[in-house]
Amino acid sequence: MTAAPVFDLAGRVALVTGASSGIGMRYGRILAAAGAKVVLAARNGDRLEALRKEIVAAGGEAITVSLEVTDEASTIAAYDAAEAAFGTVDTIVANAGMNAQGPTTELSVADFDETVAVNLRGVFLTAREGAKRMLAAGSRDRQNGRIVITASMAAIAVEPGLAVYSGTKAGVVQMGKVMARDWVRHGINVNMICPGYIRTGINDAWFDSPGGVKQIERFPRRRLMEESDLDVALLWLCSDASRAVTGTAVMVDDGQSL
Repeated sequence: MTAAPVFDLAGRVALVTGASSGIGMRYGRILAAAGAKVVLAARNGDRLEALRKEIVAAGGEAITVSLEVTDEASTIAAYDAAEAAFGTVDTIVANAGMNAQGPTTELSVADFDETVAVNLRGVFLTAREGAKRMLAAGSRDRQNGRIVITASMAAIAVEPGLAVYSGTKAGVVQMGKVMARDWVRHGINVNMICPGYIRTGINDAWFDSPGGVKQIERFPRRRLMEESDLDVALLWLCSDASRAVTGTAVMVDDGQSL
């Protein structure tokens, strides 16, 4: 009888971008709790340090690195610091992202450029640099490379006022699939998680407003998701249990897109 899969990440080195808030912060906690050595990456050093202390106090291992995901030199430096502390990063969670919300006719070119830079170029640089190092470290023999990209329900569903954001998230889904094909024979799996709407500090005010309440009422289950709803998908895609899964976009949206 085959044993049930276990999401044990002991021995893994995981880098999480956008780890200073929201689901990125949650990802850092969950990966550490599962046994991974975690590299917490973001621009906000104060929040990262508080999370690092929390993880260490709970018995985990973590470091913080300053990372501007749109900048190649910053990305390389972050991986250098990760390797110096823990060795080669074999688990990458490309989570950093941003949103420029509003009527398409009112979005500025500056907002467009920044959103595309963070959501598309940032994922590209994070995944590419990590893959280079995995390949050099022998991922083809180890078959343990894992790249997980945070996309969005908006990559597939039509969400008014999110033209640029939706375009970038659809872009990272397709980009992730191509990366999966590029590295499929080199022991690196690339997958995407497409979350629905989750209450975070960034959107609290909106979902407490009349417009936000109406939006929630339109969802089939008339509720928002919790950050913890993504835990199983993340652990599965980062663990050996997902050895046969690559190039897949996993929708975790509580049916909000139905």
